[in-house]
Amino acid sequence: MSYTDAQLWVIILALGVGTFLIRFSFLGILGNRELPPWLLRHLRYTAVGILPAMVTPLVLWPEATGGTLDPVRVAAAVVGLGVGLWTKNAIWAIVSGMGSFWALGALLG
Repeated sequence: MSYTDAQLWVIILALGVGTFLIRFSFLGILGNRELPPWLLRHLRYTAVGILPAMVTPLVLWPEATGGTLDPVRVAAAVVGLGVGLWTKNAIWAIVSGMGSFWALGALLG
């Protein structure tokens, strides 16, 4: 299916407006109000829940290998998890996982 330039720009603008409205509904309306402590406690775990949910399918069923398990990706995920548990720092976990993925990929091919 091919779109004309005008149709493509209408789709892009509609998605941009939709994204803005979704974010504004939370930040614009609730941005200057005090949130209840129970909600703030749950919001702390948003990143902790989202990051593994995004990474796990890429580790277990990577598109690059046709959906088969790749030992390099699993080892890099284990290194990243270990560093994250040890340092309690997400940035170090991500950097160590990426570094070990690249290093193991270069060593093992």
